[in-house]
Amino acid sequence: MADEQEKTEEATPKKLEEARKEGNVPKSQDLSNIVTLIVGVVVLTFYLKFALHKMMAFYVYFLSFISHQFSINDIISLFIKTIFEVFLLLAPIALAIMLAGVLGNVAQFGFLFTTKVLIPKFSKLNPISGLKNLFSTKKLFEGTKIILKVGIAFLVGFNLFLSWLIEIPKLELFPLMDQIKWLMDKAFILAWTMIGVFVVFAAIDFAYQRYSYKKSLRMSKQEIKDEMKNSEGNPEIKAKIRQIQMKMASQRMLQDVPKADVVVTNPTHYAVALRYVQGEDNAPKVIAKGVDHLAQKIKEIARENDIMVIENKPLARQLYADVEIGEEIPQKLYKAVIEVLAYVYKVKGKKPN
Repeated sequence: MADEQEKTEEATPKKLEEARKEGNVPKSQDLSNIVTLIVGVVVLTFYLKFALHKMMAFYVYFLSFISHQFSINDIISLFIKTIFEVFLLLAPIALAIMLAGVLGNVAQFGFLFTTKVLIPKFSKLNPISGLKNLFSTKKLFEGTKIILKVGIAFLVGFNLFLSWLIEIPKLELFPLMDQIKWLMDKAFILAWTMIGVFVVFAAIDFAYQRYSYKKSLRMSKQEIKDEMKNSEGNPEIKAKIRQIQMKMASQRMLQDVPKADVVVTNPTHYAVALRYVQGEDNAPKVIAKGVDHLAQKIKEIARENDIMVIENKPLARQLYADVEIGEEIPQKLYKAVIEVLAYVYKVKGKKPN
């Protein structure tokens, strides 16, 4: 019983789907952040020249107002224009970063929209659970990751800075625009170096989050059994339903026995009721069949309704095995069945229905 309660089994597709509906999906925040950072740096690389040009043009525009006498309307107009220009300047970067954030999440677990994560859970306010989470393996991993990330990033950045120190004394001899260009070049080198460091951490975090997610959703053998039982229905209830359905089908079938022309038996185990309506049927039909107790009931109803019961062991067994209720007999049995019906019609002195 203890083995059944241990969560050693992988989560079933049903449990994974339920977790997804709850908003519980494997997600690496580091991976989302690094995608956003990469997109931001790439956009800045290609957009910065245009942005500087726009900023310079706007600076010149401001200089044109140095000797201008401002009214309230002028100030309002200038303020609105400034806000609009800043918006146009920052909008492409903001839009690219926003799309990158969405892409970073969608790439991990696909598109998902759910409001269940917004529903407050009062269980999260439990201080005991909070303490357990505080000292959990996940928190330990997160804390270690942050320390390593900050430490390695600092060491890499510091080494880069030291390598640039020898260039700083010469920098003051450069024109202003060359100094700005130097700073921009170094900033991009630093940014891409940090991205390289963070990509490694993001890959590790992504793998860990996947592992942690699968582990958190593991199921015990008993849980899998219970899920199968709930999905497919209790076997005992299903068996009872099948039993009731078979009983109802047998009752309907027995109601058709009085319409039969003949009942063929073997004679103790099998009974098959045949009926043929000329002009309606292409061949005789099996309208009822059964074995053992049901066979005896078919024969009993047949005798009560003056329907002939004829013993033909091989024919009875073959009809029972090859022909379902409501089906016409196959061509290979035509001769044997016609001989039986012909005998019945001759004895009763009547023609086919």
